[in-house]
Amino acid sequence: MRIDLPGGAYTLSDPVTWPVVDRPATSRVVYAAAHVVADPMGDNTPGSPAAVDWDATLRFRGHLWSHGLRVADAMDTAQRNMGLDWAATRELISRSAAAARAFGDPAELVACGAGTDHAPGAGTLDEITAAYTEQIETVQAAGAGVIVMASRRLARVAAGPADYHRVYGKLFGVADRPVILHWLGEMFDPQLAGYWGSHDVAKATESFLELIHANAAMVEGVKVSLLDEAHEVALRAALPPGVRLYTGDDFNYPSLIRTGSHALLGIFDAIAPAAAAALQVLDSAEAACTPEARDRLLAHYDEILAPTVPLSRKIFETPTYNYKTGIVFLAWLNGHQDAFAMVNGAQAARSLPHLCEVFRLADQAGLLADQELAVRRMRALLAVNGL
Repeated sequence: MRIDLPGGAYTLSDPVTWPVVDRPATSRVVYAAAHVVADPMGDNTPGSPAAVDWDATLRFRGHLWSHGLRVADAMDTAQRNMGLDWAATRELISRSAAAARAFGDPAELVACGAGTDHAPGAGTLDEITAAYTEQIETVQAAGAGVIVMASRRLARVAAGPADYHRVYGKLFGVADRPVILHWLGEMFDPQLAGYWGSHDVAKATESFLELIHANAAMVEGVKVSLLDEAHEVALRAALPPGVRLYTGDDFNYPSLIRTGSHALLGIFDAIAPAAAAALQVLDSAEAACTPEARDRLLAHYDEILAPTVPLSRKIFETPTYNYKTGIVFLAWLNGHQDAFAMVNGAQAARSLPHLCEVFRLADQAGLLADQELAVRRMRALLAVNGL
């Protein structure tokens, strides 16, 4: 099959049929951070309240659960702080947790972000703590796990590490079970620069680890998105026993997961079939009886994920925070939603050449589920743009 793209004709690769994986991995705990599907007939112009297609949004979560993946919801992949307002977020948390019950225990299958984005005027540490508390209680009432998101307001108001420790220390008292802490680098959100009390990553890491070690019983894991493999490996080794490191590194995830990180990744929204297949191979590798069998299986794991890395690096290229556009674009190409539309009009955040390259790389990774549909939709997008 061929398609005319800017720069010349492109011949699609042979289609890939991924194995059916309907059970979670046993060697790693893995979350896919899920996007929301905008209502194409709603007013999702920039600055408007989010209009969400709830049926399609929940169907997509079912797609992720059906591959044995957990869902991280109401996170930056769902456009928190970039168009998904608190009213829509609150409804998403409730609906997602309720939908998870068809697949199992919501507390195991879905974890939701709790932040302070509904209180942009919070100007004191107490006000920030109160805003966090409201959202944590909303997530807990829905029956989902809690991910304590990095807060733009706290990054602005905190004078140093002690202020972060003060706020988070109070939040551990609000949580009814251990939580996941979220460290989102400034490449994902420039307003989070200097989080944990320092612009020096080494000093910020020292503050972060001090907080975790002092409250290890209430920290289920930490999700780190700094796109620095060496830093993550060192941080992982420094965590208290029993505290998981969930990689949020959408550039280096194959090696980080292989060497011991768990995962909470936006790219797994887009590559769920490949990710699920690779994780099952990793399970087999870690249970292998001989070094030779383990090495063979690890090579197969690498073989599955290697073609997904150029795709992920393209989707997450600078400005990294616009990665959601590529995630939604692939969901549209693969038939998970009827329109290439996003809340806050974010479908316009990437150029047509960027999207064409995402199309090519997704095909080369075997991640166009129905090539005829994907080509038809790609041609329609090109036609709308005069090509």
